[in-house]
Parts: sequence; C-alpha cells; structure tokens
Amino acid sequence: MTALIDVDQLRTFIAIAETGSFTKAAEVVNKTQSAVSMQIKRLEERIERPIFARDGRASKLTEDGQRLLDYARRIVKLNVETLAAFSDAELSGRVRLGVPDDYADRYLPEIMARFSRAYPGVELTVICEPSVDLLERIDANELDLAIVTNCDGKRAAETFRRERLLWVTSNRHPTHSETPLPLALGRPSCMWRRTAIECLETTGRPFRLLYSSSNAGAVAAAVLAGLAVSVLPESGLRPGMRVLTAAEGFPELPSCRIGLVRNAHESSALAQALAGHVISSLDNLSEATQAAE
Repeated sequence: MTALIDVDQLRTFIAIAETGSFTKAAEVVNKTQSAVSMQIKRLEERIERPIFARDGRASKLTEDGQRLLDYARRIVKLNVETLAAFSDAELSGRVRLGVPDDYADRYLPEIMARFSRAYPGVELTVICEPSVDLLERIDANELDLAIVTNCDGKRAAETFRRERLLWVTSNRHPTHSETPLPLALGRPSCMWRRTAIECLETTGRPFRLLYSSSNAGAVAAAVLAGLAVSVLPESGLRPGMRVLTAAEGFPELPSCRIGLVRNAHESSALAQALAGHVISSLDNLSEATQAAE
C-alpha cells in the first residue's frame, strides 16, 4: 500500500509558504526550526520533488511546491473538519477569541453559529480590538486565538484569507473629488492607514486626516455621511459605499491578508477546534489561483 503524506508535515509546509520563512513558520506551528526543516526534508523525500528554493533570505516555492500548496490546504482543512466532527461531544470549558471589529459584523455570526452548534456547552469569549492590541493579548496569554490583519507579513500568522484593500466613498456625495482629500482612517498603528497615506504621498495627492478612530463603525459612518474617503477590505464594504478606481485617481492597493494567530503558551483541544471552525468558515485560499503569490 502506498504510504500517505503526513498531515502535520503539510501544515508546516503551508506555514512556510505563507510566511516565506522557516523561522516564522516555526512560531506558527509551535516547533523548533530544526524540527520544521526535518519535516520539509521528509515531505520532499515523500513526493520526490524539491518544494522550496532559496531566494536570498526568503524561502520561495518551486513550481512543484506551488502545485502541492493547493492540495495541502484542502487536505489539512478536511482533516480539521473530520476531527471536529467526531470529537465535539467530548469538549467543554471556555475558549477566548480575538477579532478586529472590522471583521466582527461580517465574520462572527457564521463562526459563532457553527461553533455553538458543535459545542453547545462551551463558553466562547470574544474580544473585539485592533489587530495590534490582539497580538499583545496573545503574547500576554489573554487570548487563545486571534484573527488579525497581516498585510505586511512581519508577524507569523496562519493566513487563511486574502481580500483586496479598496478605496471607498459615499455613493451619494462627491467627497473623493475634494482637495485636499478628506480621510477617515484608523489610528496611527493601523496598517491600512499607513498604506493609504503612503499611496497618496507617492502619487503626490494632497490630503488631510479628518477623522481617526480604531472603531470600524465610526470610520464607516464618516464615509457614509459623505465626510471622508477611507480604505477598507472587501468584507468591510457596506450599503451606501462606492469603490473608487484608478481611473478616478485612486491607485490599486496591496491585498490584505487575514490570518490566525494561536497562543503558543497555552494550547487546548478547544482552541484547536475553534481554529478549525474559523478556517472552515472563512477560508478563501483553497483554490490554487487564489493561493499563488
């Protein structure tokens, strides 16, 4: 009988592909770097193909590695779903999840509904804060899992979703034609804020920061009222908003990576089960065309 591929090796492989680094991947999967290297060596031996090539300090996928990535994501996802299906009744207790309020309205209903049906006796604690604060809570052992924005890839995170970052305005007001351009953005630590400002500075377009808030609802309110333009991911679009295009003077922005960060200090079966539900509910990287860099 043909030997099967080790699912844990595939999970490590996905982490390296997403972070571009064996070191960062080791943080994601909670293993030593040498253990990660050994897993990849065995995986390459199993499929008889090299899957990574060195590109300076980064680890880039080979053509065979790109092919394997889509299969790996589907296998790991199905494995998580299978284990959850047969272990639901045995789990109880409390699990803590952090979610930026940018994603809470769009993502939380499905996550909470699926998880509550599977684990009716479990207490799910949800904290809504900006990604930077959630990462601090993870490090302080105040959260088991956090869904975070990972635009720059500097923090090791298990990326499971990618969305376009978009310029948005009110569909009833010509706010985007004002000079200087009025902006409603997050606080200074917000990646989207930095991205928007850098883009405008590069193009030489005058702007003024009119509203600043870490609350997504407050930023959206300023946009819908026709007071300012903002930058949001696709999932943050609301009725009454309009996407601005390059033809209108708003250059394309980099994509936004949404990832899952796990508490390395304290791992539990409940946290692993919740992670599986999060990824199953929100994953949009299953197709190879979306997974490719």
